[in-house]
Amino acid sequence: MNKQDYIKESNDLVSLQGQIHDCDNMLSQMETLISGFQKEFGAISSGIQILQETSMDMGLRVKNRRVVESKLAKFVEEIIVPPKMIDVIVDGEVDEEYMRWLETLSKKLKFVETDPAAKSSKALEDVEPELQKLRQKAISKVYDFFVQKLIALRKPKTNIKILQQSVLLKYKYIISFLKEHGKEVFMDVRAAYIDTMNKVLSAHFRAYIQELEKLQLDIATSYDLIGMETRSTGLFSRASEPLKNRCSLFSLGERIKIVKEVDQPALIPHIAESSSLKYPYEVLFRSLHKLLMDTATSEF
Repeated sequence: MNKQDYIKESNDLVSLQGQIHDCDNMLSQMETLISGFQKEFGAISSGIQILQETSMDMGLRVKNRRVVESKLAKFVEEIIVPPKMIDVIVDGEVDEEYMRWLETLSKKLKFVETDPAAKSSKALEDVEPELQKLRQKAISKVYDFFVQKLIALRKPKTNIKILQQSVLLKYKYIISFLKEHGKEVFMDVRAAYIDTMNKVLSAHFRAYIQELEKLQLDIATSYDLIGMETRSTGLFSRASEPLKNRCSLFSLGERIKIVKEVDQPALIPHIAESSSLKYPYEVLFRSLHKLLMDTATSEF
């Protein structure tokens, strides 16, 4: 293009220059706006990160508080002394409910004795004296309870087996409580029970032996010896009176069945006596020792 051509296009060039200038201004404004957005996005991103960190911190605190709350609740539950427990231990009758509260008391006593947190807590100063008072009251009460039961065992015509199974075994946890928390009283109760059962069972066995003796079938007498003369041979000797079945004195006969029936129940004297039954000595021997073994096993 020559000079004249540029002159002809001068107006268009001026207009184009104005448009370019306007575009520069617009782009400059857009740059300023975008720069502002970028700063705001940066601030928002920083704020979101702060919120995330705060949220994580709060979540951790909540988790820690829940753990502490759980441990504290368990600690309070273990160490607190419920009013209901106090009422039952002090004023209640010894029954199944009493045993349940004895178990609760036992757990609390073990807790304050063995748990490190309990030993170092201020609460222990208030709780431990009360627990010890309850322990002493419970020991005293269950001791009186067992003394009454032992007195009942000594009464004539008492069904010892029923009393043992329906009462003593039913309340066996009480003995475990004494053994753990009242050793001396436990030994006294144990000794009293042994003494009671010694006297009761001795009397029963003496009576049983006397009843068995009435059922004895005489197989031989002191005069029925091998080679013994049947007539008097001395000045002071008495004529022997051999039994009718002398020929079978040393024959086992039906008595061999005793070996096969060794595990049969012991004889009941009054039933055998009412039926006019008599038994060889071996049967009575087996019956007595079977009853003795059954009694010892039951007591164990």
